[in-house]
Amino acid sequence: MRGILVRQWFRNERALIPVVATALLFAIVGKRWLAILPDVVLSAFTFAGLFGLIVVGSMAVVRHADGLAEMLGEPYGTLILTLSVAAIEIMTLGIVMTTGDPNPALARDTMFSVVMLVLNGLIGVSLVLGALRYKEQDYNLRGANAYLSVIVSLAVFGLVVPNFTFTTPGPTFSGVQEGFLIVMCVGLYAVFLAIQTTRHRSFFVDVLDELTGDPVADAELSSAPKPGALRRHVALLVVYLGLVIYLVEKLAVLLDHGLDELGAPPAFGALVVAALVLAPEGLSGIQAALANKMQRAVNILLGSALATLALTIPAVVIIGLAHHTNVVLGLDPVEQAMLLLTLFVSTITYTSGRTNVLQGAVHLMLLMGYLMLIIWH
Repeated sequence: MRGILVRQWFRNERALIPVVATALLFAIVGKRWLAILPDVVLSAFTFAGLFGLIVVGSMAVVRHADGLAEMLGEPYGTLILTLSVAAIEIMTLGIVMTTGDPNPALARDTMFSVVMLVLNGLIGVSLVLGALRYKEQDYNLRGANAYLSVIVSLAVFGLVVPNFTFTTPGPTFSGVQEGFLIVMCVGLYAVFLAIQTTRHRSFFVDVLDELTGDPVADAELSSAPKPGALRRHVALLVVYLGLVIYLVEKLAVLLDHGLDELGAPPAFGALVVAALVLAPEGLSGIQAALANKMQRAVNILLGSALATLALTIPAVVIIGLAHHTNVVLGLDPVEQAMLLLTLFVSTITYTSGRTNVLQGAVHLMLLMGYLMLIIWH
C-alpha cells in the first residue's frame, strides 16, 4: 500500500524532477554558466528550456492552489491562486528590474502588458471558446462590477495620472504621491478582500449557487479538510514557488542579454515577462470557461488584473526606492488610449450577467491592436 502511494505521489509530482534537477545544475555550476551568453544558439535553447520549466513549475503551483481551493471552497481557492501568481509576478519583476542596466520603465510596461493580456487576450479567448461551446454563459454581475471598479480606479490613477502631475518632471510621482499610491493600492485591495471573503462573499460565487444553493459545494465547505492533505498542498506550493523564483533569476539574465543583442523594443521584454507570469493563471481561466464555469473564469482573470495593479504597483515603487531608482509609471499617449479603451470595453462587457462571442471578438481585436503597436508604435 505504501509503495502504491509513493508511486502515485511521484506520478503526480513528476514535474518536480526536471525543475529540481535544473535548479541544482545552476547551483552547482554557479556563475560559470554565464559563459554561454555569447553563443546565440545555446543561449536561445537555454532560454526556451528555462521558460518551459518555469511554466511547468507555475502550473504545479496552480494545481496545488486548486487542491487548496477544493478544501477551502470559493472564493478562498481563487484567492490563494491569485496571490501565489502575484508573488511570482512581483519577484520576477524585482529580479528583472535589478538585472542588467537600469530600466525605470520596465515595471510600468510589464504591468501594462499584464492588464492588456488579461483584459483583452485571456478574457477574449475565454469568452470566445465558452460561447462557441455554450452560446451564452452566466456569471455574477455584482462580483464582476466589484472587480472592475477597483481595476479602473487603480489603472487610471497608477498608470495615467502620473503624466499630468507637476511636482516631478516626466511621467513620475513625487515621494509623497508614491506614498499615497501605495496606501491607496494596499487599502483598496484590503477592503476588496474583506468583502470577497466575508461581508459580500455571495458576489463571487455562481449566480445559480447564490439563488438556489449548491448542495455539493455546501457539503464540501461543511466538511473539514484533512490536515495531512492541507499541509502537503501548502508545502509543495511553497517549494514550487521557491524553485520558480530561483529559475526566473537565471532567465532574467538571458532575457536582458537577448534584448540587447536583438535591439528589440523594451515593450517586447515586458510582454515576455507578462506572458510568463500569466501562463498558469490564464490556462486555468480558459479551462474554467470551457467547463462552463464562467464565474470561476471571471474570478481568476479579473482577480489577476486586480492583483497586478494593487500589489505589483506598490512593490515596484518600493523596489525603486530601495535601489534609488525613480520608477516611471505614466504610460505613453498611445498606450494611455489603449488602456482607457480596454477599460471602457471591459466595463461594457460585464454589464448584463451573460457573455457571448461578440464580446470576446472585440477583446481579441484590441489585443491584436496592442501587439501591432508594440512593433509599429
